[in-house]
Amino acid sequence: MASPDFLETPETLDTLRRVFGYDAFRDGQREIIEHVVSGGDALVLMPTGGGKSLCYQIPALVRKGTGVVISPLIALMQDQVDALRALGVNAGFLNSTQDLDERRVVEAQFLAGELDLLYLAPERLRVPAAVELLDRGDVALFAIDEAHCVSQWGHDFRPDYLMLSGLHERWPDVPRIALTATATEATRAEIASRLRLEDARHFVASFDRPNIQYRIEPKTDAKRQLLRLLETEHKNDAGIVYCLSRNSVEKHAAFLTENGIEALPYHAGLDAETRATNQARFLREDGLVIVATIAFGMGIDKPDVRFVAHLDLPKSVEGYYQETGRAGRDGLPSTAWLAYGLQDVVNLRKMIDAGEGDPAFRRRQSQHLDAMLALCEAVECRRVQLLNYFGQPGEPCGNCDTCLSPPETWDATVPAQKVLSVIVRLERERRQKFGAGHIIDILLGKKNAKVIQFDHDALKSFGIGAELREAEWRGVVRQLLAQGLVAVESNHGTLVLTDASADVLRGERKVPMRREPERAAAKTAKAAKDRKAPVELPAEAAPVFERLRAWRAATAKEQGVPAYVIFHDATLREIATALPSSLAELGKVNGVGENKLAKYGEQVLETLAETA
Repeated sequence: MASPDFLETPETLDTLRRVFGYDAFRDGQREIIEHVVSGGDALVLMPTGGGKSLCYQIPALVRKGTGVVISPLIALMQDQVDALRALGVNAGFLNSTQDLDERRVVEAQFLAGELDLLYLAPERLRVPAAVELLDRGDVALFAIDEAHCVSQWGHDFRPDYLMLSGLHERWPDVPRIALTATATEATRAEIASRLRLEDARHFVASFDRPNIQYRIEPKTDAKRQLLRLLETEHKNDAGIVYCLSRNSVEKHAAFLTENGIEALPYHAGLDAETRATNQARFLREDGLVIVATIAFGMGIDKPDVRFVAHLDLPKSVEGYYQETGRAGRDGLPSTAWLAYGLQDVVNLRKMIDAGEGDPAFRRRQSQHLDAMLALCEAVECRRVQLLNYFGQPGEPCGNCDTCLSPPETWDATVPAQKVLSVIVRLERERRQKFGAGHIIDILLGKKNAKVIQFDHDALKSFGIGAELREAEWRGVVRQLLAQGLVAVESNHGTLVLTDASADVLRGERKVPMRREPERAAAKTAKAAKDRKAPVELPAEAAPVFERLRAWRAATAKEQGVPAYVIFHDATLREIATALPSSLAELGKVNGVGENKLAKYGEQVLETLAETA
């Protein structure tokens, strides 16, 4: 195993500069790369956008042989290979989308030692011919991407990942590097155990993504709240909107399109061709919004996603962090926005209770949901809470909603007792159970058809909650659920007491809560006002940047690749600001490696000359 005292070798730094066009490694990259180059195994936790791919790409280029990358992302392998080829890297893939002739060409290249990197799906290793192929070739390293997929407790479990423990047994002298953007300490231990990486060196980068502004607000009218966000803060920006159901995906994609925002749906119910087309358009075109279930997004390398919005409560902090991490991979200011409400909590509690799996599995799901609710109801910095969840310290960031507009807290003990008393009276006096909406109607003294039908206007608790608005009562019930002071029966979605309810009813436990805002729009407007501009450019550079983007879009369309494969926005912004007048000057810009300079340099200089 390599020494922990690393020296940056000229070969790795030269590869970084020559191939990728960067002058220095990011935090943590150098140590990982040198460790793997020297033959050590590694388990790497690094946030999305932190530069994980370089940690295996550079060792694959420096070491003798071909780097074999195990990735579950069949639909994105072509784009990953295209991006590497644009850098002058010889890359290929083998998966079920290829015909026999295409596979034979790639296999021949591998055996001839012509490939720097070869991408395989994990299920490919179930095919004896694929294993025999690797035996006959020269493997420089194994990179196991999205390594959290091996965790059976995780949010993205893939059974085929369990086979990957066999890599060490069959190729004991080939270094392995497992990478993920999302893992608690427990998940990290599970990854190490299942992949036989117990002796590997662990590299854990900071989970902090300071360029992402985390915002969570009560759900009132999700469609209108989303539209307001996009129209006021993210007009013409690329973004991802996550919904829990296929129906919700279709509904919200149509709504955005009707309101002048081009949005595409993505979910498992669409045919494969439509899914592939919509994903390709999102990657290749500027300013598109994709509305999707969580089936979308893993491995998406699009660097200029300016926002990720959730219209339903995620099931875990890990899932939330992984999904929001798809925003702002280029380091520019971006938004992670979530609207959640009482019904979200009710629905997820029901799903867990009625779901498959043994009691231990359901208990773990409940713990995941509890942690997510704690993040939603936090009154202190959301970033600090996220970092603490992953076992890392943090300071208040000044760039999340609770920092920008600190929420008020209040003593909600008496309102909590009123909710609990209604549940008690319905259960004990009437032997009845009802959902949150009906209980709130009783508290507000609403004589609607259902209340009259069950004679609930005769209850002593009828009308005792006039001091709060309906939205505030929904907030009280939501936070009682979050604190475990009421529960949801899985069969009917009715509210019932928990063991902790008695302490509140007896006055032995205080119930502090976040105060529901008068209008969610007020907080959104303030956060938008305090938010940094997404593109910080001198006024004179802005038209140059747009001209460069137009050239990039035309070039990408002509080559049939995503625009970011040509150059990232960050590189174009630097070019627009520096205005290089020669190939030598252009070659000094971050992200302009030798191959891209030779391929696109003259076109960039011509584009700059046209804007002068």
